[in-house]
Amino acid sequence: MSIKLFTSRVFNRDKSGAKRAASSGPVFITERGKPAFVMMTFEEYQRITMGLRCIVDMLGMRADVDFELPKAGTLSRPVDLS
Repeated sequence: MSIKLFTSRVFNRDKSGAKRAASSGPVFITERGKPAFVMMTFEEYQRITMGLRCIVDMLGMRADVDFELPKAGTLSRPVDLS
């Protein structure tokens, strides 16, 4: 995977070149010398995000987790008023 760097000026002139470059790795687009955007293929984006689109999808993931809540009596203690 190779990372390519395009200035915003070059990117505006050669969008098809940026698309070609994104097929082999991420393309960083800079503004005034600082990275501002990243361009990548949709397949790479899906791989990175594991196909999850939002927090609701993540919360809905199924996982086998053994979890037992403690009884309410074990969480509280009598108050010491002395």
